Amino acid sequence: MRRRLLPILCCPTCKGDLELQVVEETGEEILEGTLRCNGCRVDYPIHEGIPDLLPRGTGPE
Repeated sequence: MRRRLLPILCCPTCKGDLELQVVEETGEEILEGTLRCNGCRVDYPIHEGIPDLLPRGTGPE
């Protein structure tokens, strides 16, 4: 995920701002980390440069 995308991303659940927590990055590319919504306190993982912004609890049961 590119760091410059952060200002246009929002929480898919409450539309709140997301806070970036980086675990691994190279240059402008965030490879591993978390996007945290401070509004509803949900964490969205970033794995291999891809943020998983699917709302929680909507997966197959």
